[in-house]
Amino acid sequence: MSQRDLLIELGTEELPPKALLSLSNAFCDGIAAQLASFELAYSNITPFASPRRLAVLVSGLAEEGPEKAVEAWGPPTKVAFDDAGQPTRAALAFAEKNGIDAANLKAFVANDGKQDKLCFRSQLAGAKTAEVVGPAIEAALAGLPIPKRMRWGASRAEFVRPAHWLVVIFGSEVVDCPPVLGLTSSNQTRGHRFHSTGPITLTTASEYEATLEAKGKVIADFKRRRQMIREQVEAEGQRLGGKAIIDSDLLDEVTALVEWPTALSGSFEARFLQVPAEALISSMKEHQKYFHVMDNNGNLMPHFITVSNIQSSAPQKVIDGNERVIRPRLSDAAFFFETDCKTTLEQQREKLRRIVFQEKLGTLFDKTERIAALAGEIAKQLGVSQAQSQRAALLCKSDLVTEMVGEFDDMQGIAGFYYASNDGEQPDVAAAMNEQYMPRFANDELPKTAVGTVIALADRLDTITGIFGIGQLPSGSKDPFALRRASLAVLRLIIEKQLPLDLRPLIEMAIGQHPAVEPNDALIEQILSYILERLKAWYEDQGISAEVFSAVHAKGLSSPTDIDARVKAVQSFTTLPEAEALAAANKRVSNILSKSSGASSTVNDSLLSEPAETALAEAVATQQQKVGPLFAAGEYETGLKSLADLQQVVDSFFDNVMVNADDEALRNNRLALLAQLQSLFLQVADISRLVVSKNV
Repeated sequence: MSQRDLLIELGTEELPPKALLSLSNAFCDGIAAQLASFELAYSNITPFASPRRLAVLVSGLAEEGPEKAVEAWGPPTKVAFDDAGQPTRAALAFAEKNGIDAANLKAFVANDGKQDKLCFRSQLAGAKTAEVVGPAIEAALAGLPIPKRMRWGASRAEFVRPAHWLVVIFGSEVVDCPPVLGLTSSNQTRGHRFHSTGPITLTTASEYEATLEAKGKVIADFKRRRQMIREQVEAEGQRLGGKAIIDSDLLDEVTALVEWPTALSGSFEARFLQVPAEALISSMKEHQKYFHVMDNNGNLMPHFITVSNIQSSAPQKVIDGNERVIRPRLSDAAFFFETDCKTTLEQQREKLRRIVFQEKLGTLFDKTERIAALAGEIAKQLGVSQAQSQRAALLCKSDLVTEMVGEFDDMQGIAGFYYASNDGEQPDVAAAMNEQYMPRFANDELPKTAVGTVIALADRLDTITGIFGIGQLPSGSKDPFALRRASLAVLRLIIEKQLPLDLRPLIEMAIGQHPAVEPNDALIEQILSYILERLKAWYEDQGISAEVFSAVHAKGLSSPTDIDARVKAVQSFTTLPEAEALAAANKRVSNILSKSSGASSTVNDSLLSEPAETALAEAVATQQQKVGPLFAAGEYETGLKSLADLQQVVDSFFDNVMVNADDEALRNNRLALLAQLQSLFLQVADISRLVVSKNV
């Protein structure tokens, strides 16, 4: 089957830089999906994206799809023909539908395995690539993740930005497809807005990338352009005697802003280094899209690296222009910092009385009061300074009303650290201003100080309990207060730092501090269950099955560290050769005991009549003495490994002993023995839940 390369390029006004990569990937995926729907085979598909274009190159694309065997069944012969053998109205309708001569209908009789019927078999030609490309492009563009589309000029077409040209070349031929976004397809593209003039004619689809680079001064491949920028920026950093810090999101954004990248470095006055480095970096990154440079000691250097979209004959003029632009920005940051330093965080805190945290939960000032009380209790339980924890809690939101955070919202917490240090607060109190927000996202670092850990826990528990208390639970994708992230953060803080904290009493205390929330056991259990439920996905990410977590969760525990120790022990237990049989036995025991009401757990040794039940009773008694101290000390894994020794005696018991004996005393004694066996495992987890199948 003949194959050719297909090029599709849509030229536009400058596309949104933060969305360009996702638009490009979605467009490529959409074209691939459309080709697959027509069963059009190809060897490779490559996306291209620059500020003014979305394109894909489909290599080795078949000119048409495979033929399909079509089988159309009609009515049974007893319905299709009358007693005289003449076709009925049903047969005639079948003939007309399939283009069959009614006189030859009997030649189209076949058996479907049950009876004779009319059947028309034919070969349906495959889709022709040139005919379906237009609809495929339309469908792919319609499926792009564009939250808001726009119109331009007198056109009724809608897209994320005005579209100006369309290239559709199959091999060396322009595909005459229906207009797309009001555009007629051609073989003419456009190059760089400044380095290129006039249309560029493409002879073949495969020459697209090379021609655009040579004649149009455009690096169309997003990944290649990104790598070029990375290398250029790194080289500039080394030339300056430091290391350029390349943020991946900023790199993607800069890549989406330029078509012909040229990295240039500039400088700013060293006096600005007295301002917190994070503020300077934020200003350079957010406002100017500059990369910053650090020295060998990790200190910010008075330099920046910008990526120009032109190759200037006078690069120093470009650098001078960028230096003039950055100076007022850094001056603003310096002014904000100097102004804020004139007011202490304690004084700033009074402004929090005017800022509502949530209508029913009061102001941010009220929130700091609640955090302080809860932090004091957590600190007491952990042996951390209560005075420092409560001081940090009272000040922890004060930087939200500073000039710095007002201008640079990503300085929240960081600014608080600098201002607390400037105020002469204790080092751990100052550190807590920033550490309260850790972890900010999945896999983010945790607070380094104990005080910061306490505030991070107290703040999140206050938010979770308050929002649950007023009934604004997360639903579906709606989670405006990020309670899922807050819950996982609480669990990470406790488990990864091995904190001996019980969530239930802390939740109860946190609820009690909200005047608008009515404390009750149901609310406590609802919040506790919600938080702990986050562990299921967390453990699954670690390769621990939901059944293992369920086995521990069934215990109704509320200490995350203890839960984690049990989960790890049960996970280890599942790798033992005896685990499957013992889990099944526990499931069987659970089923048996659930059908007997009020079974005693006291075994009468004189009623042990069978050797198998005597052996089990002795083994259970031995294990009770052995694992009791282990479980009490939290050595769950060692204890469960010891219980694995019970497998043979348990199997022998079920093979040789009738539990539901006719003699009531004998039956009850055997049920008591099973209750003792079950309780051994239940000290750690409900092992019966490891059995996935319902049939045991």
